[in-house]
Amino acid sequence: MAKKATEKSKNSQSSSASSASETASNQKMVLRKRPSQQSIVASEKEEKPYPAKKLPMKKKKKHGKLDPKKPKKPPTAFFYFLEDFRKEFQEQNPDIKSMRDIGKACGEKWKTMTYEDKVKYYDIATEKRAEFDSAMADYIKRKESGESQDTEDDSEFDEYD
Repeated sequence: MAKKATEKSKNSQSSSASSASETASNQKMVLRKRPSQQSIVASEKEEKPYPAKKLPMKKKKKHGKLDPKKPKKPPTAFFYFLEDFRKEFQEQNPDIKSMRDIGKACGEKWKTMTYEDKVKYYDIATEKRAEFDSAMADYIKRKESGESQDTEDDSEFDEYD
């Protein structure tokens, strides 16, 4: 009896499959193989213990119109050193013109310099930073008082009628 029941269920499945294939004659039927128990266990072992989490995308800040009258930040001590070192390095090595090589040599030299050697450049950077701070304070005062606001009449490029 059990054999007859399984044969009937197979026949009913094949007849329903044949009727489905007749209705969708343009589509191909794909048979999928069920994974064996061993492959399921192996795939579970291969999985990472912690799934990778996607970090939320940071939105880019929209910069408003940059004010051309705003003072620019001064360079750091390293950049003042870089100016001097670049001149010396190019005199000693005229064949090397790659900025990459010059930058690498400069970085290595900066790392090996003592603090006493760097003080000269730190002093220059400190002076420039003080000038920047005072210029920025003046700029903020002018901006708050409304003096720095440009009107269309003050623009250099007047439209001709």
